[in-house]
Amino acid sequence: MSQLKNATRLSVASRTIAAMLGGYALSAAATAALSLGLPMPRVDAVITASVLSFLIYGVAVIWAFACATTARAWAGIAIPALLCGALVWLLGPAS
Repeated sequence: MSQLKNATRLSVASRTIAAMLGGYALSAAATAALSLGLPMPRVDAVITASVLSFLIYGVAVIWAFACATTARAWAGIAIPALLCGALVWLLGPAS
């Protein structure tokens, strides 16, 4: 009984960290990628991406707690964040 409670507590703690930190990383990476990739003037792209980041963060939080397993919750947040990071790296200004 106690091990079940500990496993549940660890799962909730892991999902909370995935939602908070992973969701923040995902929304930040998506904002940067959208700012660079949206086909509109730079100011409009940044504003649009910033507004969309709130939606992305909310969806990430919902995803973290709606998944069947904790591993799937982490993968569903980490993989898109890494893809957005790769897009930023590819679309970023050449220095």
